[in-house]
Order: sequence, then structure tokens, then C-alpha cells
Amino acid sequence: MGSTRTLQNRRASLRAAAKVQPVDLLSATADAFRRPFLEALPIAAAIFSLAEDGPELIDANLSFEKLGGRSLLQQRDMLARVREFRGTDAPALDFEWVDGDHGIGRQFSVRLSRVNVIKKFGPRCLVTLVDRTAERATEKSLRLEMFNDSLTGLPNRAGFADEADRLLADGAEASHAVLLIDLSRFSRINESIGAVAGDELLITVARRLLSTLRAGDVLGRTSGNEFGIFLRIGDGADEALAVAQRVNAVLSTPCRLSDLEIRIGCAIGCAVYDGTCDGDELIRRAEFALKRAKRTGDPEIYQPRAHDLARRHFTIETSLRRAIEADRLTLAFQPVVELATGRVSSFEALARWTENGEPISPGTFIPVAEECGLIVPLGRWALDAALRTLADWDRRAGGANSRFAVNVSALQIARDDLPRRIADALSTTGVEAGRLMLELTESAIVAEPGKAARTLHEVREIGCCLALDDFGTGYSNLAYLQRLPIDILKMDQSFVTGMLGDRDKVAIVRAILSLADALGLQTTAEGVESAPLAQTLAALGCTRAQGYLYAPPLEAEAAFAYWIANSSAAT
Repeated sequence: MGSTRTLQNRRASLRAAAKVQPVDLLSATADAFRRPFLEALPIAAAIFSLAEDGPELIDANLSFEKLGGRSLLQQRDMLARVREFRGTDAPALDFEWVDGDHGIGRQFSVRLSRVNVIKKFGPRCLVTLVDRTAERATEKSLRLEMFNDSLTGLPNRAGFADEADRLLADGAEASHAVLLIDLSRFSRINESIGAVAGDELLITVARRLLSTLRAGDVLGRTSGNEFGIFLRIGDGADEALAVAQRVNAVLSTPCRLSDLEIRIGCAIGCAVYDGTCDGDELIRRAEFALKRAKRTGDPEIYQPRAHDLARRHFTIETSLRRAIEADRLTLAFQPVVELATGRVSSFEALARWTENGEPISPGTFIPVAEECGLIVPLGRWALDAALRTLADWDRRAGGANSRFAVNVSALQIARDDLPRRIADALSTTGVEAGRLMLELTESAIVAEPGKAARTLHEVREIGCCLALDDFGTGYSNLAYLQRLPIDILKMDQSFVTGMLGDRDKVAIVRAILSLADALGLQTTAEGVESAPLAQTLAALGCTRAQGYLYAPPLEAEAAFAYWIANSSAAT
């Protein structure tokens, strides 16, 4: 009973307490409670009334007083914020505020919050201040470090792009352009005379480039030996090219480093703003033009068509990689005919690719494969596919003596273990090595002559034949014919086509055939399209020919039928 009565008494006390009005800590009659409340806040804080005649400070904590809060509340821009807040129903207003000059004044984060009190005291507000001056100074220092080059003091790539964005936004009606200047031979200079001298050279170049700037232009160092200039132009690409010529002239004077005089060359790429991109994209366009300028040696303007072509190359690269992985390519086979007998000597295997029902020209995807390195897996696929087809022909024909020729690129010789690949493919298919011919161009040999020679000798030891394709169009180093185990020279069709009406071409073909005969090499003429041309080549001593006179590249089944028909006719 005692415990029950005690519990009832406690409930009665709680009900009575609930009927008592709460103490208003922020009212004028609660000084003893308000000050401890304010002092308990970890930031500068004060309470003031939102009276019509201006804010009246009710109370503040010690931190607010130390910040000079009383005087801050009397500042014109602060009063404007208070009036703005008073005229709204928003429960709070946050803003950044600077007391004094933006460069050297104190910077605050300010929050105004409504205080709900007994109506007779009128509307009141709690203001809190956080001094961000040191924080903002640190941010400014970090930003300078992040967006500026420590060597030259110029904006770096990020800072240059940021400044370009700002200027594009500020001058949307004006025309702008970006020039990128790449210093030639800078890595050689660094390697030869040291990094300190290289840094001195960069500083000298930066000073010279600054002398070419006009009002409103911005210079930045966008990478190690690359500078960028953001231009405000009024005459389109012509004005940008004029600035490029001025830069070339300024940099043409030799730089003196210690007792050396060094002449600086440069490549310049330019992109003109067309209203469809931001600063980063404009710089990327200039980089694209710069890449072309390095090849041509002249200042280049960004061309959208060239950029679209580059994007198409990347699209082709992606699709080609997937096609190789999924085994979606095919081989076409063009017959090579003995001129003396008319019999098919061999077939050249040529890669063909159809994507979404549309054939992609080898002249399109082979250069892309060479550039991105896909020529290595493509070459492996072509070798395996050709030998599988040849083995299939053997089974269907009950044994035969046909040969296949497969093209080999410089990258395959440089990056792949070609002899082992060939040996494995021959072993897997059961095809004799003598029935496989590898065709390579002079560029495949020039890239790495020593490795190419070793590789080709190993391939020759396996028993495969070797043909030098497009002979006469490359370096035509005759030492290759002496040192390398070449069996066949293939004359490029540029010498053969139109030969009958061109004495110079006849002389070149005769010279090539005489050289091959002296070295004991067989010859094949490409691009033979007429019987008189074939007869003339035979009379000059050419061994074989291929071209549309005999057949275009054929699908596997058509090529097999062509071979069977040719073999039967010869019998």
C-alpha cells in the first residue's frame, strides 16, 4: 500500500508541474538563465531584437564581445541582412560576411535564427558568428599552390583551365582562343645540360611568352614543356595564327645558358571558342591540334572533322577488340598465279570485318589496329584461322599442295614470340611448315633490324617461306636482301599499274626483276588486271602475279572452288 501511495503522489506532482508555464530563458526577466545559456555555446553568439528601428542587442557571450560583435551589428551591410531576415518567414538565414576589405578584412560565417519567445517581448533573433579568417587564408594559400606552377609562378593546367572557364563566363559575347606551345627537344636539353639549366630555360621561355601577351590574355604552364595562352580575339582563327607567328618569332632567338646558346623550336596548336564547350574542352581541342602540329611542323587550328575522325578511330578500336575476342572476323583469299603455267601457286589470306551488317574496309581498321597494338592479336587470329582453313581444304580434297600467305606486322615481330606462335599453330593443325608463307614489309624490318633478323631466321629454320611485300616503296635497303632469308620479292602495284604506258615504271620493274634473279629470289607482281600486262611481266622474267585479272579476294568457299577448278583444268 505504501509503495502504491508513493507512486500516486509522484504522478500528481508531475501533473502539477505540467501546468506551470516554462521559464523563458531569453526573456528580459531571465538574466540569470540567459547568460549561462549564451556562454555555453561554443561559438560567438548574441541575442537581439528585430525591432523596426534596427537591431537592439539584448545580450551576448564573451566570445561575441571579443570579436567586436557590438560594432559588427552596426555595420551597414550587416543591418541590411538583418532587415532582409526580418521581412521573411524563414526560420534561419546563413551567409558569409567580410568585415572590411576582402583582401585583409576578417571573414565570418554568420547565422541568424528566430527565437520563439513570449509575444510581449517582440521578435528576437539569435546571431552566431564563426571567424573564418585563418581558414580562408589557408584555403587561399592551398589554392595558390594547387593552381599555380611553383617554378614560373604561372597558372598550372588546373589553374589555366579554371581561368579559361572564368573568362569565358565573363565574356560570353566575345571570341576567344587557346594556343598550346610545346617546346621541341626539351627532354634532350634536360638530359644534356641538366635539370637546373632546363628550369632556367623554362623561366626564360615564360618571360618571353609574357612579352607577347596583350591586355586580357592569360599565360599558363600546362605541363612540363608546354605552355598555354588564352586569347581574346576579334578576327577569328586568323588572329590566333598571327599570335602563333609572333610566339614563333619571339622563341626563335637563341637562349643563352651558361656558355651555351640554345635555339628553341616549338609546335603550336590552336582552338577557337565556338560557344559549345567549356575551358577544359577548349584546351583538349588545342591539344588535338598540337598533336597534328608536331607532325606537320606548322601552327595548326583545331578541325572538328579531324577530331570526329579520331573519335571514330577510338570507336573502331573498341569494336575491333570485341570482334577479335568474339571471333567475328573472316578471311578472304586472293589467288597468286604462276605466270608460266597459269596454275594457282598460293592464296594470300586477307582479314575482313563486317560490323552490324556493314563491311569495314581493311584500309580503315588495319591502320587503327597498328596504332593501338591490336595488330598483334589480329595477327595471331589470322595465322590460326588461315591454317585451320588450309587443314580443312586438305581433308575435303584428300590431300593437296596449296600454300597460304599470311601478313606479319612490325609489332608482331617486336612484341610477339612469332616463331613459337607459328610452331604451335602448325602443330595444332597438322599443316606442313613449307606450305605457310609469311609476308612482311620493309617497315617491319627497319623498326628493329637485329630482332627482326633473328626472328626471321628462326621462322626460316621452322621451314616457312618468307616474302618481302611492297618492295620498292619503303627504304629498299638492299642489305636486307643479303642478310635476311627472303624467298620472294613482291612488287608493289604502284609500279605495275599503268606500267605498259610508262617507260619509267617499266625500267623500275625490269631493275627489280634483274636484282631478284641475281639473288636467286622469286618474284610476285601485285595489281595485275589485264592479260597484256601479265604477258609483259612474264616476258621480263616475273615468276608470279596476283590481281583482278585472275580473281578478287574470295570467301573461303569460293576460294576453295576456284582452287579445285584450277587444279582440274591444269590436270
